[in-house]
Amino acid sequence: MMKWAAALIALALAVAGPARAGEVSVFAAASLTDALEDVAEARPAEAGAVRFSFASSSTLARQIEAGAPADLFLSADAQWMDYLDTRGLLAPGTRRNLLGNALVVVAPADSPVTELSLDAESLAAALGEKGFLAVGDPDHVPAGIYAKEALESLGLWDGLATRLARADNVRAALVLVARGEAPLGIVYATDAKSSGEVKVVARFPAGSHTPIVYPAALVAGRESAEAAAFLAFLSGAQARAIFAARGFLDPDAGP
Repeated sequence: MMKWAAALIALALAVAGPARAGEVSVFAAASLTDALEDVAEARPAEAGAVRFSFASSSTLARQIEAGAPADLFLSADAQWMDYLDTRGLLAPGTRRNLLGNALVVVAPADSPVTELSLDAESLAAALGEKGFLAVGDPDHVPAGIYAKEALESLGLWDGLATRLARADNVRAALVLVARGEAPLGIVYATDAKSSGEVKVVARFPAGSHTPIVYPAALVAGRESAEAAAFLAFLSGAQARAIFAARGFLDPDAGP
């Protein structure tokens, strides 16, 4: 157990780099990469530096549990925020639902598939005999967990469970499709919007999966004034406009 925890902390430090005084360390879901970088650039220079570590929410939550130096955690689902909350690792009273998203099916931009019906026959035809469906790993990646829920609700999971290209996070699944290594993928609408190398060919009905919500919270024991100020900025009008431009939804609006 000690070796596992040490390895997680070492990985977090290697990705994030050494901390600087007054700098806010933010661990955030990979699907937030572009939007959060935009938000950080929009802050006044005097607001201080922000350092991001992007990965699957599950990976980041486990790193925080192991003692990685995160000030603020932004998860792509409630499950991994709950994971930390039940372990007493969130600063009381700081958790809030920040954003929402939608789930879509994408194909390479040059794919002959332009519009896909969400039924077994259409999916099988689009995948071909040897193609795989790129998804975040449904065992722990939020986008993959949502994808499994949606496929199960539509009666499609059993026919596709052995044809998944399981990625470490949703951005990795997007890359598999963008490179043409997978003919289809399930990602967030915002990921599809961020790439000119894929196109949306289907959208999952809102009721087919748990609503996609991104909670944010300060990490217990690291409630600095700078971290609290950045969380407040993320919840403000300027940041919300940036998130909306990237395709994110109000957390209560639904897809």
